[in-house]
Amino acid sequence: MSNSADVPADERGDKKRQSLTPLRSLAPYLRRYPWALAGGLAALVVSAVAMLYVPLAVRGMIDQGFTSSNGQVIDRWFLALIAFGAVLAFASASRVYIVNWLGERIVADLRSDVFRHVTTLGPSFFERTHSGEVMSRLTADTTQLKTVCGSTLSQALRNGIMLTGALTLMIVTSPKLAGLTLLAIPLIVLPLVVYGRAVQKLSRRAQDTLAEASAYASENLAAVRTMQAFAHEGVVANRFGAAVERSFAAARQRLASRAGLTGLVIFLTIASITGVLWHGASAVVKGEMTAGTLSQFLLYAVFAAGALAELAEVWGEIRTAAGSAERLTELLAVTPEIVSPAKPTALPVPARGQLEFKAVSFVYPSRPNFSALDKISFKVQPGETVALVGPSGAGKTTIFQLALRFYDPASGEIELDGVPLRQADVAAIRARIALVPQDVALFADTVAENIRYGTLDASMDAVRKAAERAQAAEFIEALPNGYETRLGERGVQLSGGQRQRLAIARAILKDAPVLLLDEATSALDAENERLVQRALESVMKTRTTIVIAHRLATVQKADRILVLDRGKIVEEGSHAELVRRNGSYARLAALQFVKEAAE
Repeated sequence: MSNSADVPADERGDKKRQSLTPLRSLAPYLRRYPWALAGGLAALVVSAVAMLYVPLAVRGMIDQGFTSSNGQVIDRWFLALIAFGAVLAFASASRVYIVNWLGERIVADLRSDVFRHVTTLGPSFFERTHSGEVMSRLTADTTQLKTVCGSTLSQALRNGIMLTGALTLMIVTSPKLAGLTLLAIPLIVLPLVVYGRAVQKLSRRAQDTLAEASAYASENLAAVRTMQAFAHEGVVANRFGAAVERSFAAARQRLASRAGLTGLVIFLTIASITGVLWHGASAVVKGEMTAGTLSQFLLYAVFAAGALAELAEVWGEIRTAAGSAERLTELLAVTPEIVSPAKPTALPVPARGQLEFKAVSFVYPSRPNFSALDKISFKVQPGETVALVGPSGAGKTTIFQLALRFYDPASGEIELDGVPLRQADVAAIRARIALVPQDVALFADTVAENIRYGTLDASMDAVRKAAERAQAAEFIEALPNGYETRLGERGVQLSGGQRQRLAIARAILKDAPVLLLDEATSALDAENERLVQRALESVMKTRTTIVIAHRLATVQKADRILVLDRGKIVEEGSHAELVRRNGSYARLAALQFVKEAAE
C-alpha cells in the first residue's frame, strides 16, 4: 500500500500544494446541515444589504436634509439608519452564531470520521506512520479547519457580497469614478494570488514541522520512565526545543508572508481610492456632481476597499486551511489492507475453535527481504493446546498476527472452523479469539473497565469472577478504590505482573473459543506464575489454545509443541517425544533446565 501521508512534504508536487482542491473534501460535511447553510447565508445577505444601505442614507441627508428647512427630513433619514442598524445587528449576531456552530459541528464530525478511519488501518500503516503524526492531524489540522468552516468562510462570503454590491453601486453612483477604480483592482488582486500560493506552501511546512515536534514529544512521554532512567531529560527537552524552534521558524515565515500580503494590499487599495477620490473632489468643485453623491461613492469605495483588504487576509487563512485539509485528506485516502469481503462467509455456529495453517508464507511490508514464515502448515484441533517455541524472530508472534488477520499471508491459506480467513468477516474472526499479549495494553480508566474491555457489556459480577480466576482479585481489592480505582496511562500504577493478570482476566471474560497466550506469565514471579498457570489450565481445558513461551517449563503439559526456526517448523511433538529425539528442543530444554536448577 502506498501511503501518501508518509511521503516527505517536499516530494509531493507544488501543483497540489498551490490549489484549494483539498478543501473540496469539506463539501460533504457542509451538505449535512443544509438548514445551517441556508440560515447563515440568509443572515449574511441581510447584514450585507443593510450595510450597503448606509451610503444611500448619507447621500439623502447631505443632498436633501441639509438643504431643507424641514427638520423632519433629517429625522426620517436618521430613523431609517437606526432601523437598518437594528437589522444589521440582529443579522450579524445570527450569522456569527450559525457559522461558528457550523464550524464546530463540522470539525467534530471530521475528527470522529478521521479517528474511526484510522482505527481500521492495520499494523502495517503504523509501521510507517508515527501515532504522534496522526494525533497532530486530528488536533492541529482540524482546529485550523474549524476556523475556516466557521468565521473564515462567513467572512469570505460576506466580504465577497460587500465587494460585489459596493462595486455595483459605485458604478450606479458614478460610472466615471467607478471606471477609474476598477482599473486599479488588478494591481491589488495580482499580489493576492502570488502571495497566496506562498502562504499555503509555508503553512504546509509549518504544520509538518509541528507534527514532527508533537510526535517526538508523544513518543518520549510514553516512555518517560525509560527516559528518566537514562537521565535523558535534558537531551530530550533540548531536542524537543529544537523541533519547536523549527516549527516556530516555519510559522514565522508564514506569518511574515501573510503580513506582507495584507500590508501590500491595504496600501495599494488606499492609494488607488485616494487617487480616484482626488479626481472626484475636483468634479464637486467644478459642479459636475453633488457632495452627497461623492460622499455616497466614497463610502462605497471604503466598503469595497475594506472588503478587499479582508479578503486578502481571509485568502491567506483559506490557503493555510488548504494545507491542513490536504494532510487530513491524505490520511482519509489511506485504504485498509485488511477488509471484510462484500459478502463474507459466515463462521459455523456453535464455534469449534479449529485453526489451520496451510503452506503459509509471509513477509512483513516493512521488511520485504526477510521471510517471517516459510510454507508453514499445522492444524490445531478444537480444545487442543499447542505451544510455539523457538528463538526470537523464528515466526511465533507472526503466527498470532496472521491468526487475528492483522495481515494476510503472501501465499497459502489460514482457516478458522473450516472457513478461510479472507472469506470471513474480520470482526467475526476476532470475536472468536482472545489474546493475552506480552506487552499488555491498559488504559487510563478504572480497573473494572480495563477488564471489561474484553466484553463491554459484562456485569460487575462477571468482572470479579474473571479477576478471581486470573489470580488478580487480591491485589485489586487492596487498591484504594478496588475495582473503581483509576489506573494511570498504560497502567503505570501497577507492576508488570499485575498488568499481565489484568490482561488474563480480560481474556477470560471474553470467553472466546480460541485463546492466544503470548508469554502470558513472563512478568510473574514463581509463586504467582504457578497460581496463574493453574487458572489458565482450567480455562484452556474448554477451548483451543496456542501458547508462545520461551520458558519451556510452562509448556510441558501442552498436547503438542511446534519448534520454529527461521520461519519454519523444524520439530513437532509432545515434550517427552521431543526430548527423546534429542534435537533442537532437547538441547534447548537441557540448557534451560540446567540453568534453572543452578539458580
